Amino acid sequence: MSDPRYQIDVSVVTRFLKDQSDPENNRFAFAYTITVANNGTLKAKLTARHWLITNGDGEVEEVRGDGVVGQQPVIAPGQSHTYSSGAVIKTRVGTMQGSYQMFAEDGTRFDAPIAPFRLAVPGALH
Repeated sequence: MSDPRYQIDVSVVTRFLKDQSDPENNRFAFAYTITVANNGTLKAKLTARHWLITNGDGEVEEVRGDGVVGQQPVIAPGQSHTYSSGAVIKTRVGTMQGSYQMFAEDGTRFDAPIAPFRLAVPGALH
């Protein structure tokens, strides 16, 4: 949505979890920390999430659910909400992308896109 009242920006930092991974059994665990910033002019509630998790073999897992890590944060203009979660894939490299479903204080529902980001074991990409 291009309306400046509904401007939600998402930034992501990822980390490989070596101690929770088992490469011999194609298990690669990653943590990600996401900051959801409300750069619009209206308070908005994050009500749901939609993820597409793609591994290096091109297999896609779709995940939908309410809120994030058990919360449905209300984010005021100029404020942000940060949380951490994780994903397990069966290849050394993958991607995640998706959207958050938002509900603005004026009753408007809109999606905040989450641009693709990479999950990669250190050294897996040159």
